[in-house]
Amino acid sequence: MSLPYGQSYPLLGASGTAITVSTGNGVPADKQKLSVQFTASGISSGNGVFSIQVSNDGVNWITYNRLNDNVTNTNAQFDTRVASCTLSTNTSKMYFFPEGDYFKMVRCLVTVTTDGTYSATLFVG
Repeated sequence: MSLPYGQSYPLLGASGTAITVSTGNGVPADKQKLSVQFTASGISSGNGVFSIQVSNDGVNWITYNRLNDNVTNTNAQFDTRVASCTLSTNTSKMYFFPEGDYFKMVRCLVTVTTDGTYSATLFVG
């Protein structure tokens, strides 16, 4: 049985173009739990490099460098934070936003080399 997380929003269009998700597009401003799932399929020799950008005005976009990677570490270590995710096989990967980070808009960019189909979905809880 799976538990519902909340709502999900696509961050990439069918052609890999960025879709901006904002508090004005149905995302409640009071949501503090955000995650993003990057997915790759149809890769034979290429890869896709995903990055997240955030903005409060829709004009000035900043690369978000605080995605928490879903990796194992010891209790003495802090969360592993990254600015991008490279997928070079047919797989998916999940990242989390630290609670308390706030911005009005988020979008995803992907740089594709050679081949593959890529998607990104923002989950809001």
